[in-house]
Amino acid sequence: MLYTTHYDSPLGQILLAAKENALVGLWFEGQKYFLSGFEEERTENPQDSALTQAVFWLDSYFAGKQPRPDALPLSPVGSNFRQTVWKILCEIPYGSTITYARVAQLAAKRLGLPHMSAQAAGGAVAHNPISIIIPCHRVIGSNGSLTGYAGGIEKKIRLLEHEGAQF
Repeated sequence: MLYTTHYDSPLGQILLAAKENALVGLWFEGQKYFLSGFEEERTENPQDSALTQAVFWLDSYFAGKQPRPDALPLSPVGSNFRQTVWKILCEIPYGSTITYARVAQLAAKRLGLPHMSAQAAGGAVAHNPISIIIPCHRVIGSNGSLTGYAGGIEKKIRLLEHEGAQF
């Protein structure tokens, strides 16, 4: 069973999803890959502990505080490769950015690979099922361009501006 609740953010409606006491999804309504990989039955349950914690986290974030991803029970579903990339994203400090190429370098090192393409890392970043909390919006192109964000580039810009990031 997938428990869900809706959150009204300054950037629009968000769907939160939890399973087995952990957050498994956070998507802007209608974004690319919305509920991707979740076929099971859903039920609205705003009292679920993982969902109430995520709402508190989002309230803190949008109030200008700097909550950490590890403050929540997160359980994104994905391959070992994607999990590695998502862990790297969680290490990007609030208000900072990193390039897709740098994410690829770090992921290759952690996976014991001699090389990884920025495009491969970008694919994993794009399929992040817990946006904002796992901060995929902090990843930019090598030339500083704001490429790719499943929620839309406008939301990526607003999230980076909210954090005071230089880009």
